[in-house]
Amino acid sequence: MDLIDRLKSIGERVEKLKDQVNTEEATKNAFVMPFISALGYDVFNPTEVIPEFIADVGVKKGEKVDYCIQWDNAPAIIVECKHWKDVLTNHNSQLHRYFHVTSARFAILTNGILYRFYTDLDAPNLMDEKPFLEFSIDKLSDSTINELKKFTKGNFDIEEIVNNASDLKYSKEIKAILSSEFQDPSEDFVRYFASKVYSGRLTSKVIDQFKGLVLNSTKSLLSEMISGRLEKALESEKSSIEEPPVQEPEPAIEEKSDIETTEEEIQGFRIVQAILMKHINIDRVAYRDAKTYFNILLDDNNRKPICRLWFNRSQKYLGVFDENKNEERIAIYKLEDIFSHSEKILSAVFNYVDGSAEAAST
Repeated sequence: MDLIDRLKSIGERVEKLKDQVNTEEATKNAFVMPFISALGYDVFNPTEVIPEFIADVGVKKGEKVDYCIQWDNAPAIIVECKHWKDVLTNHNSQLHRYFHVTSARFAILTNGILYRFYTDLDAPNLMDEKPFLEFSIDKLSDSTINELKKFTKGNFDIEEIVNNASDLKYSKEIKAILSSEFQDPSEDFVRYFASKVYSGRLTSKVIDQFKGLVLNSTKSLLSEMISGRLEKALESEKSSIEEPPVQEPEPAIEEKSDIETTEEEIQGFRIVQAILMKHINIDRVAYRDAKTYFNILLDDNNRKPICRLWFNRSQKYLGVFDENKNEERIAIYKLEDIFSHSEKILSAVFNYVDGSAEAAST
């Protein structure tokens, strides 16, 4: 089993067991130790992983960090664990003290679900206030998995990780700024673009007018970029299997006039088409929009649901179905997250075509 499979298994384990995990110690045993083990370290070998590692601070004795991962017989990574319901921000100062008194270059603060990785980019031997890597074990992206591969026992290289951590940290902060600006543009952000296209005086009234223009323009540009990327992917797939041009299925006629099919829902539908293209003729993939969700069906048959897009709310969900047509809703944060659940989408289709890709192509 490779790293991605091990990590996904832990994510599934968290979802199933967390309600039965009632203590910090249980969190360590059920979630954190399997994570350390997934990185290739022997949690039962005290020369590799030291539990209750002594990290005395000044005159305060008996201070211990939950785990210390050794490298070349020296501390490399310290791991502080909390109960899965705990808010990690409340424990930064504790980990900061432990980091300062050890020679480890990396520190991990986790509640078994959320993981935050720190180092000392801002000042030597002083843990940075902000993590350079942060993720939820049940919502792993490909880019996060690629970063975690660098922490595995077979690939661990302190200098390489530290050098890369700087890029990760600032890239994360830039993305956060852009995300905030795209949702609620600041005056400086609006003024920058307005000054490029407007020759008059930038009064408060003009800035207010341009704020809406900037907001709509960024949303439109992102939508066009995603749509263009998907269209290229679809064209590439069609060329490789020499299929005739695919006609987009017409939505079923709805009686309710207040149903609005959004561009985002159509883009989600195209992603599902791209996932299924290698396995079935995508003419068989249809959609029917409803007031509260967007239904994607096999053969335009309500009895053959493939998945649902719950996009009519601030938190978006992807609904996937098991063999008994029980729906599981999975939170997603961007359209590309749908690709992370390709196996469940394919499984739903295979349930209707004897469970095999060969049968699906007929």
